[in-house]
Parts: sequence; C-alpha cells; structure tokens
Amino acid sequence: MNEALPPYQPRRMAASRFISVRGLRHHVLTWGDPALATPTRPPLVMLHGWMDVAASFQFVVDALPSERHVIAFDWRGFGLTDTPAGDTYWIPDYVGDLDGVLDQLVHEQPIDLLGHSMGGNVVMLYAGLRPTRIRKLVNLEGFGMPRVDPSQAAKRFVQWLDDLKSTHALKPYLSAEAVAARLQKTNPLLRGDRAAWLARQWARQAGAPGEAESWELLADPAHKRSTPVLYHVEDVLEIWKQISAPVLWVEGDQTDIGRWWGKRYTKAEFHERLKVVAQVEKHVLAPAGHMLHHDQPEQLATRLDAFLNG
Repeated sequence: MNEALPPYQPRRMAASRFISVRGLRHHVLTWGDPALATPTRPPLVMLHGWMDVAASFQFVVDALPSERHVIAFDWRGFGLTDTPAGDTYWIPDYVGDLDGVLDQLVHEQPIDLLGHSMGGNVVMLYAGLRPTRIRKLVNLEGFGMPRVDPSQAAKRFVQWLDDLKSTHALKPYLSAEAVAARLQKTNPLLRGDRAAWLARQWARQAGAPGEAESWELLADPAHKRSTPVLYHVEDVLEIWKQISAPVLWVEGDQTDIGRWWGKRYTKAEFHERLKVVAQVEKHVLAPAGHMLHHDQPEQLATRLDAFLNG
C-alpha cells in the first residue's frame, strides 16, 4: 500500500440511521434525497456480501453519473447492525431482514435491487419470492454454491454439531493501517486511498484508554460457522424462475471461483443455472476480481446507469 496517499474522500456523503427489524437494530446508510425517487427511477437498494459492510458501496455511489436515492444496510452481525443471540447465520434470516427493512423504508414502492456476493445470492431469492417489489435486479458475483449430494447430509449435520463446541475468533490488528494492508493483500487491485478509507469502515478501535492500540473487524466471528443445511440447487432454481425483473449480471475477469470450490463448481455451471431467469444481461469488468465494486467502481457505475435507466 502507498502509505503516502491520504484516505479516499467521499464525493456524496451518506446519512447514517438505525431502524429496528425483527428484534435487531439495523444500521442503514442513505445517499440522495428520497424526493429523487420516481416510478422510473426508484430507490436503489444495495446489499453487501460476507465480511463486508454497507459503506463498501461508497465508491460506486460516488461514481454514478447522476444523483439518486440509494439505500444500503449492514447485514445482521456485520458493521454496526446488532449481532443476534444465536450461534449460526442462515440465508433465510437475511431474506427476512431485507423484507422487513423494505417494509419500513420504502413500503410497497417498487425498487431497483443490487446485491454483491452473498448479497447477490439473497437478492436473487428475494426477487423470486417478491417479484412485484423489484423493478430491476443486479447481481454482482452472487454465484451461489456447489450442488451437494444428499448422502452428505448426515456428515454436514455432525460437522455443525461439532463446530458448535468450538469458539471462533477474528484476528485483531495493531492499527487501521494494518487493516488497510490486509485488505490490499487480499485484493491487490484495491487502491491505497480506498483501502485506507475502507479500513475504518470495516474495523474499529478496541481496548480501554491507555492500552496498546488494537483494531477489531466489525463482524461476528460466528459467521465462520457453517450451517447443517445442504444447499439445494433445485429449490433455488425454482425460486429464480419466478423472477420477473430484468437482471444484470456482472463479474470480474480475474475472479476464480475455483479458489472457493475447487473443481466442484465452475463459472460455466453457474451460467447454465442462470438460463432459468427470463431476462439476463451479462457484463465482465476488467481488471477486476471478486470485489469489483472496489476494483472498478467507475466501470460498474457506468453499467448500472445504462441498465437501470435504459
């Protein structure tokens, strides 16, 4: 990281607020006046991925050609949203949280909905379950998961039972600069000024006054715990078939899903699944990896503007 660079300076400032949904206090960021929303330019709701936060979309919001009303919130157990009392995180809970947030913030008004990675998987499900609420849908690298043989069900359940007896932890960092360096190590395409800014969104200073400086990630370590439920591709595809909104799919040219799944799941298999969705427009950003909203926010903003306003 080029430490001489000052942190990124946002061009459009976000307003921060909290709302109560399903017993948890959710942290919400909004950009632009709600009065900007119209039937042909509705609120744009952006949902982050695993180990990310809502503020992560700042670069894209800044790069949009024109201002619009944008909403993003931290998922449960991430950022400034409450951590639930449970010990396992479930996709249906994210879907339920999204439904509750929309009920409060936009009511029955149709929206444009965007999700990245885990958030992309959630929005695809939600758009199939509540198709009339979505005008246009954007999936940024929400690939889903590999097909799993039912014979693995017992092994997976036992794995979860054993995992419940273990304690998960996230590594602390000596400084915000150390967090930024870790972000760039994970993603070499991330600019130094953006890493410096993101570090203070992803982490906070911990410890009592007088103690050595320490920074902790704003994420519940329990997110590392697997669930006992297998991923049923057939169920997911049946929900995807109910999506009525046009869909924009965007991926990075350097994304290698083999890093996550090996040979069990390929991009080709994902694109075969995507054929069940009626209207899909696809784009590849370059150079970009999985965190394409960090790598190429300007390219992404151009694609979003063309798709959402086309």
